[in-house]
Amino acid sequence: MTEFDYDLFVIGGGSGGVRAARVAAATGARVGLAEDSRMGGTCVIRGCVPKKLMVFASAYRETFDDARAYGWDLTEGAFDWPRFSGQLDAELDRLEGVYRKLLNGSGVEIFDLRARLADPHTVALADGRKMTAKHILIATGGRPVRPDMPNAHLGMVSDDIFQMKQLPRSILIVGGGYIACEFAGILNGLGVAVTQFYRGAQILRGFDDEARGLIAEMMGEKGVDLHLGTDIVEMNPAADGAIRVLGSNGSDKIYDAVLFATGRTPNTRDLGLADLGVVMGRQGEIVVDAYSQTNIPSVYAIGDVTNRVTLTPVAIREAMGFVETVFKGNPTPVDHDLIPSAVFTQPEFGTVGLSEEAARAQEPVEIYATSFRPMQTAFAGRADRVMMKLVVSQATRKVLGCHIVAPQAGEMIQLAGIAIKMGATKEDFDRTVAVHPTMSEELVTMKTPVRMA
Repeated sequence: MTEFDYDLFVIGGGSGGVRAARVAAATGARVGLAEDSRMGGTCVIRGCVPKKLMVFASAYRETFDDARAYGWDLTEGAFDWPRFSGQLDAELDRLEGVYRKLLNGSGVEIFDLRARLADPHTVALADGRKMTAKHILIATGGRPVRPDMPNAHLGMVSDDIFQMKQLPRSILIVGGGYIACEFAGILNGLGVAVTQFYRGAQILRGFDDEARGLIAEMMGEKGVDLHLGTDIVEMNPAADGAIRVLGSNGSDKIYDAVLFATGRTPNTRDLGLADLGVVMGRQGEIVVDAYSQTNIPSVYAIGDVTNRVTLTPVAIREAMGFVETVFKGNPTPVDHDLIPSAVFTQPEFGTVGLSEEAARAQEPVEIYATSFRPMQTAFAGRADRVMMKLVVSQATRKVLGCHIVAPQAGEMIQLAGIAIKMGATKEDFDRTVAVHPTMSEELVTMKTPVRMA
């Protein structure tokens, strides 16, 4: 019988890789993990966590304004980016330490080195050492990409935002996905003059049309200079590190910074996958089956590197399914249906299930929707609007989709997601007594469809 150095070797120390390593080690497996950057991966170090903290920071400007309307006498100071970023760095250091402590406490051996596959059971480390493992799990995540155009190096990508020494006075954000729109709101809230170019007809492609239309409208109300159907024609260095940009809309303007938020790609470079014959997809993703297994039986992959559903909780769920399947003898496919998600735009967006457009293409539906000014900000004189929407099957009465544009929409959609995952019908929502006065009560008080399709 072949003796391996490890029962499992994980390449990648993000949320999915760390969870798989820890839980596998808890079964008694010998586990090694290699990570050539910081432990915690994109989510903890250069994604979800620092971004959400920046969202919190950016929202205080409106909070101060609202406080005055509510009778508070206060003087607003200037935002101190170096102070905030120093505290942010300290928090990320703390979280990375937590991840390392959890791994060490689980008995996982950590290698702070780049690793690649040498054969189906061997991992080669950057220092020349080779480790053998019965199973190898790739959890290397994804990375932001710059467009292929002259002088693209002048612009930042999302990873760079967290390393800025000072805030720019003005910035051009290129892209219309959730990363672009989230950072547009963040930087606008922190006092940066934000211009956003998106070549499409509307931001947040793939989400519910009515929801993304309201978000675009409110972003403009809050000060983001959004240009749809627009892209960069040319960009060149200007004085004092600034960047001159010619837009396809005829604009010619100098910005202190440019942020490219035009997409991410799976992190599969230099992993030895092609040499091993691992099947890859058209976007460079690792192709896996329902159990996260590649065409090489000993090699598995989870998370963004597979480009299935690129969300941190999904990577963690895939990690748990992998351990159940491989180390507990309980084959567990991951259910990627009806996954709730939040986009931390300003206003925030929570969504689960089908958009109105996708549902209409599938079957006849009823649409229940309302839009109104929320009590808290209406009292303060702000023009903010929120939206609540349910997409309901005419045949089964099941709620096929729920879309919320509102403060704390992410918190609301988590709870709505439970009901919808359980197969709740519109009548189940109707039978639920409203919590008053709240925004979320609208989800159970919409009695008449606004349209049927």
